[in-house]
Amino acid sequence: MQASAIKIEDGFFDQQVSREGKYLTFALAGEEYGIGILKVKEIIGLMPITPVPQTPDHIKGVINLRGKVIPVVDLRLKFGMPGVESTERTCIIVVEIATLGNKIAMGIVVDSVSEVLNIKAAEIEDTPSFGTKLDTDYIRGMAKAGHGVKILLDIDKVMSSEEISQLDTAV
Repeated sequence: MQASAIKIEDGFFDQQVSREGKYLTFALAGEEYGIGILKVKEIIGLMPITPVPQTPDHIKGVINLRGKVIPVVDLRLKFGMPGVESTERTCIIVVEIATLGNKIAMGIVVDSVSEVLNIKAAEIEDTPSFGTKLDTDYIRGMAKAGHGVKILLDIDKVMSSEEISQLDTAV
């Protein structure tokens, strides 16, 4: 019996494998999103957020989480969605993002957390081009789950380096 070889071109195989895994799914404006579970540190209920002057609207401010000051970003506003009043399901997902050689804890406000899904590479498709110059670098792919589609985010790329430096100065 002859062994078959897998040809890896342009990192395609690596990209497919690296997107597979467990994702924490959450809702924003009725759409379902997912972020890699290894980036999630914890999920907390909405708590008082201290605004920081002269930061963009989507940077809500900072919270004190067990003595550590953490910047908080509203993903609705970051993605250009209208802001809404928080509900009992609104929560903050504390994630760890890697940028410029550092790891930074950041809170993201979401409408609700759904579940943890194990998503296989075969269920993930590339992001459509949309025929425009939309920045979709922060989207890892589209996962077919059940009858719907979940947008898988690369949380390290959701914020630009400029925004991350603003987060750093906000803390």
